[in-house]
Amino acid sequence: MNTQNLKLIVQKKYGEIADGRKSCCGDDSCCSTVDYTVFSDDYSGQNGYNKDADLGLGCGLPTEFAQIKKGNHVLDLGSGAGNDCFVARTQTGVNGKVTGLDFTEAMVQKANENLSKTGFGNIEFVQGDIEEMPFPDASFDVVISNCVLNLVPDKHKAFSEVFRVLKNGGHFSISDVVIVGNLPEGLKKDAEMYAGCVSGAIGKEEYIAIVKEQGFSHIKIQKEKEIVLSDEVLLKHISPDELDKFKRSGSGIFSITLFAEK
Repeated sequence: MNTQNLKLIVQKKYGEIADGRKSCCGDDSCCSTVDYTVFSDDYSGQNGYNKDADLGLGCGLPTEFAQIKKGNHVLDLGSGAGNDCFVARTQTGVNGKVTGLDFTEAMVQKANENLSKTGFGNIEFVQGDIEEMPFPDASFDVVISNCVLNLVPDKHKAFSEVFRVLKNGGHFSISDVVIVGNLPEGLKKDAEMYAGCVSGAIGKEEYIAIVKEQGFSHIKIQKEKEIVLSDEVLLKHISPDELDKFKRSGSGIFSITLFAEK
C-alpha cells in the first residue's frame, strides 16, 4: 500500500474517533480489532488535565518528561482533541504558547471546541502534515508527541521536520510504539493494524538511529513499557502457528518515551 493510502486510512480512522465512535481500529463494524486504550497511560493526575480532551489515544505521558519551562513555545504533534496541549499550557504559563498540529480536520475542530471552554488565549490548533509542517524554521523550544510518529509513513522526513522547527538548544520528548525483535508479517502488512499503532511501528534501534541521522544529540529513553495485545486481537491478523512463534521469539511491542536535543 502506498504512502498516500496509508495516510488516508489514518485520517479516516481518527476522524471517526473525533466524531464520537469508539476508540478502536478495524472494519466499519468497529472494535473488531484493537482498542487503542490498551496503549494509554493515566493522565488524571496531571495538572491541566481536561477529561473532554482525553480520548485515550496515547501511549505515554510525554509532558511528564518534556522539561517544559515557563515561557516556552511548545509544539504537540498529532494533538488530537488537545489533551497534551492543555497539560503543556499549565507548564508554559501565560507567557508561553502551545501549538497543536493534527492531520485530521475533525480532530482540530474537536480540539478547538475544547479550547473554547478553557478561556486560554495562548493555545492554537493547526491542521497539517507532520512530514511537511506549516511552520518556519526554529519556531519552538520543545516538541512533544504521544503515539503519533509511528503512524507517519516517512519517519526520516518527520524527524527531519522536528529538527527543522526546533530552535537551537531545543529538545523533544516523544512517546511512541516500537518493536523489539520481529513482528509477524501479518501484523507488519495489515493496514487496519497500521491505524491502530502496531504495524506502523518500527524496531527500537532503527527508530533511535533515524533520530541520530537527523542530527539530534543527548538521546535517551525516559520511560519504557511493554504493550501486551490479547491472543484474540493477534489471531485476527496472524495464524495460530505464527502467534506461537511470536510468543517464543522474545519479540515484543513496547511504548517508549524518547528525549533528544537539537
